[in-house]
Amino acid sequence: MDHRIRKLNRDFFQRDTLIVAKELLGKVLCRRLDHVILRGRIVETEGYLGLEDKAAHTFTGKITNRNRPLWGEAGHGYIYFTYGIHHLCNIVTEDEGIPNGVLLRALEPMDGISYMADHRFGRDLKDLTKDQKKNLTNGPAKLAEAMNITSDMSGIDIIGNQIWVEDEGFTPEEIVETTRIGIDYSEEAIDYPYRFYIKGNPWVSKQ
Repeated sequence: MDHRIRKLNRDFFQRDTLIVAKELLGKVLCRRLDHVILRGRIVETEGYLGLEDKAAHTFTGKITNRNRPLWGEAGHGYIYFTYGIHHLCNIVTEDEGIPNGVLLRALEPMDGISYMADHRFGRDLKDLTKDQKKNLTNGPAKLAEAMNITSDMSGIDIIGNQIWVEDEGFTPEEIVETTRIGIDYSEEAIDYPYRFYIKGNPWVSKQ
């Protein structure tokens, strides 16, 4: 690993959820698959504040088999299956017993893009249409599919060697703070400004 690049440790994630959500922007999500490492820059995130957030899967305070990782140690993955087709990748934050996390919403592809194309569309990168290339990782389900991250990995240690986050020293010029997407069921929580993205980045799901 380049000496300028460092893997984020547990202390990074064991902090205020909204700070982690913002500071993940510009960091690089890495996924090891056999002989290749897929890498994508995180350009959009959403924070979920557990017991005080009606959009969170832990708002009721009930621990279930699905949401159990959120109650555990920071720096682990909470990856869930939704609508019978999509996997979404979250990273657990703060102290154990505080069921908060950050949803990874969009990536800018960096390395292993041909593998991402195959995972997403079953086609070689050169055979993708312009729209397919644009939609490779610009959404939470899309990035999980492209990076081959599935719900059977829920609870995985993001500090490990199968999936991790690196800091290359990249700092976004401007971060937008706005409301989250796809949580219309959440009453007043739909108005919380807990979505963050790098302004102007073309891989953001919704500017």
